[in-house]
Amino acid sequence: MAYSRELAAQVRNYLSEVPSILINEKKMFGGLGFMVNEKMCINITRERLMCRFDPEVEQEIAGKTGYLPMNMKKKSMKGYCLVEEAGYYEESDLSFWKELCLAFNDRAKSSKKK
Repeated sequence: MAYSRELAAQVRNYLSEVPSILINEKKMFGGLGFMVNEKMCINITRERLMCRFDPEVEQEIAGKTGYLPMNMKKKSMKGYCLVEEAGYYEESDLSFWKELCLAFNDRAKSSKKK
């Protein structure tokens, strides 16, 4: 499991300051996932963010620096993207991605329990 511990700490610190949410960390997608209220919110894999957001805003954010569409098994994953370091290097840019993910979390569907 390879992920940026510094980036994970930044996300962890941000989420820990948000009132009334339950945060769990989970190994997933080859990195470290941050579950908010039992739903995947944001993930750190290597030096990238994997963001979960409202699919309705995808076209608005697709032009942002560092944005990469999320594909799994050659299938586009609507409402998910990867963000390379250039897209979150500045604290204001990192805040944008963290807030985007957290804003959608209440409306996101939980994955099915096994």
